[in-house]
Amino acid sequence: MKLIEEKSWNKALCEEFEKPYFIDLMHFVQSEYAASPNAIFPSQELIFRAFELCPLSEVRVVILGQDPYPTKGHAQGLCFSVEEHVRPFPKSLLNVFKEIESDLGQPFPANGSLMPWANQGVLLLNTTLTVREGQPESHARKGWEEFTDAVIKKLSQERQHVVYMLWGSKAQEKAKMLDLTANLILQAPHPSPLSAYRGFFGSKHFSQANTYLIQMGVKGIDW
Repeated sequence: MKLIEEKSWNKALCEEFEKPYFIDLMHFVQSEYAASPNAIFPSQELIFRAFELCPLSEVRVVILGQDPYPTKGHAQGLCFSVEEHVRPFPKSLLNVFKEIESDLGQPFPANGSLMPWANQGVLLLNTTLTVREGQPESHARKGWEEFTDAVIKKLSQERQHVVYMLWGSKAQEKAKMLDLTANLILQAPHPSPLSAYRGFFGSKHFSQANTYLIQMGVKGIDW
């Protein structure tokens, strides 16, 4: 299995790749793909796509999700994002677009791929990077959380003035690893239909993010 090839992330995380928990994690993931090659998402070459599209030196915003969509044809290695052909949009992604429409007055995009965000410096990171079809959180507590903790710690050490959008309790657990004085930490309920009405809608994270980035002398994101 290919690990992260993007040079800045590979250098930052190379020690992590050698740790026993990560080696055990890779053995588990590889065994899952070997046993059910068409039922583990995303496909192997897309597991680390968030890092390949968004180098460490270019990260301006981090959005933390939970685990990949467990529906065939949806997961593409970026949290909340789906392949361009997917219709209808997953409900959580639909709610993200609703909030952008309300916050920024922008119409819904033509498709549900968030690759344009990643290409602008938005790290679209799930807490767990793989999942079994039809079984949300089936790869949770196997080591991915420790790895993504390490990613956030490294990012916090190397980069300042980053906007972190922490949606839901699992993402918000990462806040304790962040320098609250050197970054903008935005927290809200998860955009799923079960919780979006508890404070995700109306949170205005997208406009707040751009206001902060511009204040820091950095270009805002074209959401």
